[in-house]
Amino acid sequence: MENPPPLDAALIQWLQDVGDRGLFITDTSLVVFRWNQWLAAQTGRAETDAIGRQLFDLYPTLPERGFDHYYREALAGGVRILSERFHHHLLPINRNLHGAGVTEMAQTARIEPLWSRGVVVGTITLIEDVTERVVTERELRNQIAASEQARELAEQASRLKDDFLATLSHEIRTPLNAVMGWARILRTEDSPRARSRALDIIERNALSQLRLVEDLLDMSRILSGKLQLVAGQVDLGEVVRSAVEVVVPTALAKRVTMTTTCEADLPAVSGDADRLQQVVWNLASNAVKFTGAGGAVTIDLARADDHLRLTIRDTGEGIALDFLPHVFDRFRQQDASPSRRHGGLGLGLALVRQIVELHGGRVGAESAGPGRGATFWITLPVSVDQKIDPPVAIESGPVTLEGISVLIVDDDDDAREMMLALLGHYGAHVRGVASAEAALAELAKNPDDTDVLVSDVGMADMDGYALIRRIRSMPDETARMVPAIAVTAYANTDDRVRALVAGYQTHVSKPVDAGVLATSIANLVKGKISPRSA
Repeated sequence: MENPPPLDAALIQWLQDVGDRGLFITDTSLVVFRWNQWLAAQTGRAETDAIGRQLFDLYPTLPERGFDHYYREALAGGVRILSERFHHHLLPINRNLHGAGVTEMAQTARIEPLWSRGVVVGTITLIEDVTERVVTERELRNQIAASEQARELAEQASRLKDDFLATLSHEIRTPLNAVMGWARILRTEDSPRARSRALDIIERNALSQLRLVEDLLDMSRILSGKLQLVAGQVDLGEVVRSAVEVVVPTALAKRVTMTTTCEADLPAVSGDADRLQQVVWNLASNAVKFTGAGGAVTIDLARADDHLRLTIRDTGEGIALDFLPHVFDRFRQQDASPSRRHGGLGLGLALVRQIVELHGGRVGAESAGPGRGATFWITLPVSVDQKIDPPVAIESGPVTLEGISVLIVDDDDDAREMMLALLGHYGAHVRGVASAEAALAELAKNPDDTDVLVSDVGMADMDGYALIRRIRSMPDETARMVPAIAVTAYANTDDRVRALVAGYQTHVSKPVDAGVLATSIANLVKGKISPRSA
């Protein structure tokens, strides 16, 4: 090799200060005359092997990858900075030095001319290992992407929440509007026909609101893991028939034909009969809801190997193919616009899936698209134990409370007056007080005059829990042992258990069903509900 071009003192000092970077220098023929120790360590090519050899002889792939162009630029006086993000890495590292599978290093390179007295006499290439920087940047980009995804999910959740609250407001206000409107009409219309129609509409819309609340509570119980199943051997055919009976009047009113077929001698399934009936009712009523006049709904229950399969088909509106995967998602509706024809919160099918899966079953939906009907199916495993105990009715026949004295405790005047009227209708001797203190005073003064205490739980000053604890510690045995029923708008399992532990014999949730309350009172008086039982 010819003598390398002379280097000035400043350049020599700079070459000594490159630190943990690679550096090589060539003459104008790209013959290497400096090759530092960093390069020797990373590439496995010793200084003695590199110096005196032409760069493209050392690395024949450099011109193939276009790097000869950059070196011609440098010899012409230009400077080229290569980023690891946009170009191939300049020099391959020695995989034997860095472990199996490691074939390249994230590098940046600076290729520039070597000047001497104003003339280009060669090239200088500076290489830096930026692997850690690239990894850090990659992690940062991943974190930014994850944050962006989380932000999008949060925005989507916020939109769903806003849509849900708007839908909830609509679903509450619509029946409430009918209730309030017809209540006002009752004040002015005194004809039996108007009164009958008003009461029918008020009751129907109140039940609609009740179903809304129950769906919300059920979903909350499921999500918190507090939904309890009362397990037993269930005749699914009987469950289907009972659920369909409830839906038939709606189908008849819409002129929708309903056909039910249950295979004979089906085995039992293990589960909660009430919850399974809720599943069937939701599916059947949903089919009727989305089927127009003159349409048909068919319900088929049959055995499929070790499962029972319930299939509900309708000839209704069908399901868009892009929405089909989301049909069982909670708060999701195919049409959530203000102009939608069908109400609801989008919880019914979500509850179906959750309840069926709690029973070890599966759900599915099929549709050929809008206007082509839909098919929903569930499968439930056959129970090993096939014995089905017949239901036991605690009270049968018409309920009468003749001769029974009931003390009502409620600080809400309207609720107390309503309870007095309801129980009076069943023949009970009813009196009411507006506070827990008044109830204690009444029991202390006339303990023999109360056969059953019915108390609201959520009262000011002293609530129903504190009241029953005070009663259970009264000195008079008759007052202390008075049978008691808790009436509360808090209807989850924890509140029910809390009422029983506090000292009530049973628990009735609001809105109060008059028949349920009357039956509970009759059973308490007859001793058919013992203390600490439900």
